[in-house]
Amino acid sequence: MQEKEVLTIIKDTRQVLDSGGTILYPTDTIWGLGCNAIDTKAIQKIYTIKDRDYNKPFILLFNNIHTLSNYVKEIPTIAHNIIKENNRPTTIIYQNPINVPDILIHKNSIAARIIKKGNLKLLLQYCQKPITSTSANISGQTMINSIDEIDQSIKRQVDYIIPEKFNKFDEKNIASQIIKIHNNSTIEILRK
Repeated sequence: MQEKEVLTIIKDTRQVLDSGGTILYPTDTIWGLGCNAIDTKAIQKIYTIKDRDYNKPFILLFNNIHTLSNYVKEIPTIAHNIIKENNRPTTIIYQNPINVPDILIHKNSIAARIIKKGNLKLLLQYCQKPITSTSANISGQTMINSIDEIDQSIKRQVDYIIPEKFNKFDEKNIASQIIKIHNNSTIEILRK
């Protein structure tokens, strides 16, 4: 994908996100639905599109650990190590979130993933805010491996669809690993 095309997509996406819109996009793992993670109304739209229970919050995507530090009270040292050493996309559940809408908080925690490379990282840098991420399917259905498999009702309801070639999947369309860090810095692997 040419740089000019990437920049156009990034600018168009930011405009949609800044205006409270929703996007359908290739993440670093699977196809996702997203919005500005600070916009409660946009987050509610994603819940409606997915027909998802509000007790199941979304993942927040960040471009770096510095940005993440604005949304959690403390990033444990072990989280720094996991992010630095793990090449696989890894979502970490952090305790004590701050500056995050209540709709994204579950049991005083948030799920967050640092995007380490690619055009999605550039998008996150340009937006300067986290983006929500959840699989691009109706709640309870199987994960989506290609844009062609995404339900037409989802495509009709989102405000912007980022082209598939914008971001290449790291590991053949598998969901991220999920790790929970407890207050005592012990870790629990919730999804391998």
